[in-house]
Amino acid sequence: MAQLSSFDVTTGVDLQEVDNAINQADKEIVTRYDFKGSKAKIEFTRADGKLVLIADDDFRMRALFDILQSKLIKRGVPVKNLDVGETKSAGGDTVRKEIGLKMSLDGDTAKKVSATIKEAKLKKVQAAIQGEQVRVSSPSKDDLQLAIALLRSTDFGVELKFGNFR
Repeated sequence: MAQLSSFDVTTGVDLQEVDNAINQADKEIVTRYDFKGSKAKIEFTRADGKLVLIADDDFRMRALFDILQSKLIKRGVPVKNLDVGETKSAGGDTVRKEIGLKMSLDGDTAKKVSATIKEAKLKKVQAAIQGEQVRVSSPSKDDLQLAIALLRSTDFGVELKFGNFR
């Protein structure tokens, strides 16, 4: 019987890189003229994977979000994995925006990944959902490479990571 080869499809962000991007954004906020005397700040709850942006008004909120987003891109953090909330009024004439970090595949995305592989009808390629990841297996490594190319060409709303290829 042929040996089955497989790989895992997951998603996530490097929390240390997010922390570094926030520190860089904080340094830029301190030095920018349009933020002088404002209450703009970024709070990061590492355990929950949440960011909270606080600014004086909508204009500064957009500028703050742009700064953060550019720093995240420079640090290699996938912006697709940000779950950006609405800008809401907060106390003391400020506005706040909550941003969640998608650290793992949710059930719907995992089902979409699995369904995409099954709909492609690749020869003997199987996809199985295992908690927060999808394991794709096949006797042929070439077919697995085709499956990876297929998944990369499809948009699932998050940045997919492929690992544990054996």
